[in-house]
Amino acid sequence: MQQHIYYTKYALRFADMQITELVNIFNRQVGNTGWTGMRAYHDQALIDEFQRRGIDVTVIYDGKTTTFTHSVRYDLPNNKLAVIN
Repeated sequence: MQQHIYYTKYALRFADMQITELVNIFNRQVGNTGWTGMRAYHDQALIDEFQRRGIDVTVIYDGKTTTFTHSVRYDLPNNKLAVIN
């Protein structure tokens, strides 16, 4: 199935970013409860980029749903996202 053009736009942008930039983008969404189709493309492309890099995203993504309840940090030694307490 062909990806939507907006998903592709976000995916290409995220592919050129450092991990810290991706984490900052995620953290800016924390607490945002608004939802649009455009946000869906953005969020999926962001999660996919983390996963493409082999980063464990289980604290924010269960395979179906992404949670924006807590800010995260990148745990380099374990190559995963961790909730900031």
